Amino acid sequence: MAVKDQCELIADLKAWGASFETKQPQEVVAAAIDRYPGKIVLACSFGAEDVVLVDMVHRFNPSIPLFYLDTEFLFPETYATRDRVIERYSLKPAQVIQVKSLLTPQKQADDYGDALWAREPDRCCQLRKVEPLTRILQGYEAWITGIRRDQAPSRANAGLIEWDEKFKLVKVNPLARWTWTDVWTYITVYEVPYNPLHDQNYPSIGCTHCTAAVAPGDDQRAGRWKNFAKTECGLHKA
Repeated sequence: MAVKDQCELIADLKAWGASFETKQPQEVVAAAIDRYPGKIVLACSFGAEDVVLVDMVHRFNPSIPLFYLDTEFLFPETYATRDRVIERYSLKPAQVIQVKSLLTPQKQADDYGDALWAREPDRCCQLRKVEPLTRILQGYEAWITGIRRDQAPSRANAGLIEWDEKFKLVKVNPLARWTWTDVWTYITVYEVPYNPLHDQNYPSIGCTHCTAAVAPGDDQRAGRWKNFAKTECGLHKA
């Protein structure tokens, strides 16, 4: 894409996203699905925000696929939540795309040493999350994510609809304006299946090795990579 064309696209997306600032997430979801028929996918970690989006997307167009990054280090509760979501929304196998690293956990240990996450968490995330995400997104023009502005400073300026420079496609963040309370209000009202770890002080849930419960009053992402300055896995930053 020429620089001029990309600049125009970015400006168009910024204006389009800004037009939804006073509207509901469902309207963002509907507009994005309408604009990118057959070329949009939902990223789902089966955390609170993402199961809300599964419900919203299903209500508008139940044929939209979702994918999840199976690092092979996910909590049993996460896999169980996946199964409950599949059952609740009658999702077909082709709609639920499991995306894995090109390296098995054993091959990663052979090549990089045991417990890479404890020594080089950025490299571990690159191998088990970023590279697989890059592969799956190549088949789409837009992806829907559950990030919210108040989750972390790195997400404070997220647009409702924006250009994802890292992965070279449109990024749709319908819940960007929502709070944690908004998310849980929706889950309660619509009885959306959710990960039971949320009831055990795990507001943000990733891999077993890099996720811990948080103390009352702590930042919601304080339990991620607890012994490192790291706050993102690399999926939502340039």
